[in-house]
Amino acid sequence: MDIRKKAIVLIGMPGVGKSTIGVILAKELGYRFVDTDLLIQEQEGRLLKDIIREEGVDGFLRIEDQVNAGLRVEHAVIATGGSVVYGSGAMRRLKEIGTVIYLQLPYEELSRRLGNLRNRGVVLREGQTLRDIYEERRVLYEKYADITVSEAGLDMEETLASVIRAVAGM
Repeated sequence: MDIRKKAIVLIGMPGVGKSTIGVILAKELGYRFVDTDLLIQEQEGRLLKDIIREEGVDGFLRIEDQVNAGLRVEHAVIATGGSVVYGSGAMRRLKEIGTVIYLQLPYEELSRRLGNLRNRGVVLREGQTLRDIYEERRVLYEKYADITVSEAGLDMEETLASVIRAVAGM
C-alpha cells in the first residue's frame, strides 16, 4: 500500500498519546496533522467539556460523528478523540480515507497516566468508570483497527518508533 495516497488515523483511549505521537509522525512523513478534538472545538466555539456538559453525551457524540464523517483530508495524520469509535459515520469515513492505527495501552498503565476524566473532556455516562469505558471501547478499537500498536511498557519515543515501523510495513 502506498501510504502517500492515504491518511494515517490514530485511535485509542484518552491519554495514549494520539496527539503527541501524531504531531511527530506527521513531521516524519511530511504530512499535515489534524486533531479532530480541536476541529470539534473550532466548529462549536466551545471546549469539549463544555459541549458534553451543555449537549449531553449523546449530543456530543452526534457532533463528533458529524465532524469526523465530514473530514476531507489527504496526506494527513489524524488524531481522533477516544470516543470516535461510537460513530458509525465517522469510522466509515476514516476507514475510507486512511489506515486506522489503534494505540493500545494496558488498563493499568492508562489509569496511571490519566487524571480527572471529566476535566479532559472525556465522554463518560453517569456512573461510568474508566474501567467501564476501557472495556467498552477496547472491542470497538479492535474492530476498526487496520493495525494495532501495543504501548505496553513503552515510553513515547519507543511508541513512536513502533508506529513508524508499522507504517513502513504497510
